[in-house]
Amino acid sequence: MKKKKFNQNLTNELKRMKKVDQIAAYIPQGEYTKMSEIEWNSIKDSVFVTHQKRIEEIFNEFGFVGYDLAGKDGSDNFWVIVQHSDHLPKFQEKVLEEMKRQVDKENATPEYYGYLVDRVNINIGKEQVYGTQFDYNEFGQAFPKNITDTTGINARRISLGLTPMVERMNEMTLFHFEMNKEYFEEKGITQPKLYKTE
Repeated sequence: MKKKKFNQNLTNELKRMKKVDQIAAYIPQGEYTKMSEIEWNSIKDSVFVTHQKRIEEIFNEFGFVGYDLAGKDGSDNFWVIVQHSDHLPKFQEKVLEEMKRQVDKENATPEYYGYLVDRVNINIGKEQVYGTQFDYNEFGQAFPKNITDTTGINARRISLGLTPMVERMNEMTLFHFEMNKEYFEEKGITQPKLYKTE
């Protein structure tokens, strides 16, 4: 297959999209904290719907955006928008198939392929393979969603360059605690409750 020509305009567009996506994907910051929950949710929905429509157009034109087309950052930014296109699980599945081909050619990020595998599985009611998608218990501890058989999960994670499961659970626990510090302190939880590591 012929190598794709690097596309600077697409790279720039994906960078802008990722920046807006990251604002919408997290809790309100700065001026957005003044909005009501309804206003904030309306903005988030608008961002995701607009991005999902555009990312489908990009995929239909170029296929999975690999390193050759937009560099590593551009490829990873494309993946982020697909990862957050949860209202379009069939589209995510199509992208996943093409992403696997690009990962095999070392033209896309293997770790992010694992994240998309799990995201798709969660969205269609299947179990995770790599344990990348999390929920949180009442103490704020992260645990992988919809996964019962964890046999070999660390080997699968490491094969893609992901950290071992317990390390990642602790990273996500710390992140969740910092994002919700006031809430946990009101409940008398003053520091994150981490899992024991060997």
